Amino acid sequence: MSLKPREILVVDLDGTLLRSDMLLESFWSAFGRDWRSPFLSVAALTGGRASLKRHLAAASAVEAATLPYDPKVIAFVQEWRASGGKTALVTASDRDFAAAIAAHLGIFDEVHGSDGKVNLKGKRKGQFLEERFGSKGFAYMGDAKADLPVWERAARAITVNAPDALRREVERVCDRVEHLVTDTKSVKPYIKALRPHQWLKNALVFLPMLTAHHLDSQTFLLSLLAFVCFCLVASSVYVLNDLLDLAADRAHPRKRLRPFASGSIPIAHGTWMAAGLLILGALLAISISPSFLLTMVAYYLMTTAYSLHLKRRIVIDICVLAGLYTARIVAGGVATGIPLSVWLLAFSVFFFLSLAAVKRQAELTDSAGRGNLKASGRGYDVDDLPIISMIAIGAGYVSVLVMTLYVNSPAVVELYAHPQALWGVCAVLLYWITRTVMVAHRGQMLDDPVVYAAKDRTSQICLLIILGFVLGGALA
Repeated sequence: MSLKPREILVVDLDGTLLRSDMLLESFWSAFGRDWRSPFLSVAALTGGRASLKRHLAAASAVEAATLPYDPKVIAFVQEWRASGGKTALVTASDRDFAAAIAAHLGIFDEVHGSDGKVNLKGKRKGQFLEERFGSKGFAYMGDAKADLPVWERAARAITVNAPDALRREVERVCDRVEHLVTDTKSVKPYIKALRPHQWLKNALVFLPMLTAHHLDSQTFLLSLLAFVCFCLVASSVYVLNDLLDLAADRAHPRKRLRPFASGSIPIAHGTWMAAGLLILGALLAISISPSFLLTMVAYYLMTTAYSLHLKRRIVIDICVLAGLYTARIVAGGVATGIPLSVWLLAFSVFFFLSLAAVKRQAELTDSAGRGNLKASGRGYDVDDLPIISMIAIGAGYVSVLVMTLYVNSPAVVELYAHPQALWGVCAVLLYWITRTVMVAHRGQMLDDPVVYAAKDRTSQICLLIILGFVLGGALA
C-alpha cells in the first residue's frame, strides 16, 4: 500500500475481522442462558433482522475479548493505520457489539452497525458508506457475496478468504482488487468437532450382549447398529453443546482450541452439523425398532436438558451424567431384546456416578490450579472439592460392592464355569477407582475419565487383567 492511503479503510466484521458471525454468536449465547430464547427471537424477527439483532445483543453475553479474531486481518488494519490511513469498522451486526469489539481492539477511528431499525448490509451499507465517505472514497474489506454492492462503490476492494467465483465477481465490479487468504480449508476441524474419541463411551451398548453371553451374529449386528446410531446422535449433542458453551470454552486454556470456539469452523456449519447428524441417527434408530427410537429420543432430550440447564445444577448434573452412561446400556438391551440384569443396572448407576463425580473433581482441581474459585459454566466452587471427592470414591466403592454381591448370586453360576475368578475383577476395580480419584485429586486428569482411561497405560493394563479374569471364569 502507499505511504499515506487517500481513502479510508472500511472493514466488515462477520467472516472478515472475526472468524465467526455475531448473529449466530448472540443466538447461541442467548439460547444457552434461556431455553425460551429461540421463541423470543422469532417474535423479535417480526420487526425485521435489525430488530432481531438488537434483541439478541441484549439477551446474550458475548465477551469481545475472547472472540476468535483473524490476526492477519488485524495486522492489515494496523499496517494501514501505521502508514497514515484512517480505518472504520462498519458491520451489519448490532452496533453495541461493534462498539465493544472496536474498544477492545483499539484499531478503528470510527464504528457503525445496525441500530435495531436499519440493517446495515448489502446495498444499504454501500449507500451509507458512499454518503459518508464520498463516491470511491473508501477501500472495503469483506468476505461475502452480500458485499458486492459495497465493492461496486469502493475505490479499492480487499477480499478475505473469498471463493474463486466471488473473487471473479469482485474483479468485475472494482478496478483495484486485493485478495487475502488467512486460513486453509481442512476437514480435520470437522472431524474433531464430532469428538470421535468420545465414541468409546458408546461401546456400552455391547454390554447387554456380552454380560448375557449372547454372542450370535444377529445380536452383534443389532448392537453394532445401535453403536453407530449412538455415535451419530452423541456427536450431534457434542456439536450442540459446543455451540451453547462458546463463552465458557473460550475462557478455558484448552477448550478454547475447540473448532467452534477457535473459529476454525463457522458457527453456521455447526448448526447444520447438529441437525444433520441427529436426522441420520433418527433414521438409523427407526430401522432398528420403534422402541429403540424412543430410547434415543429420551437420551437426546436428557442430553439437551443437561446442555441447556442441568449441567449448572449441583448434584443433579452428576446424576444426569451417570444416567446418560446407563442409558447406553439400556439402549443396547432394547436394540437386541435382551432383558437387563438388575445387577448390571445397579453396578452401572454407582460406577458411572463415580466417574461423573471424578469429571467434576478434575474440573474443580484444574480451576483451583488456575486461581479460579468456580468451575466455568458449572454450579460448583473450589470449596466443594472434598465433597465431590467423597462422592467419587464412595459411589465407586459401592459399585464394587454390587459386583461382589453379583459374584455370589445364582445368576453367575449359570453363566460362568468358574465364577470365583470374578473376584479378581472386583480387586482390580477397587484399585482402579482409588487410583483414578487420586489422579484427579493431583490435577493430572485433563480429559473425561473414560477418555483418560483409554489413553492411560495403567488403565489399559487393568482392562486387560479384567478381561483375563472374565475369560478365565467363562471358560470351562
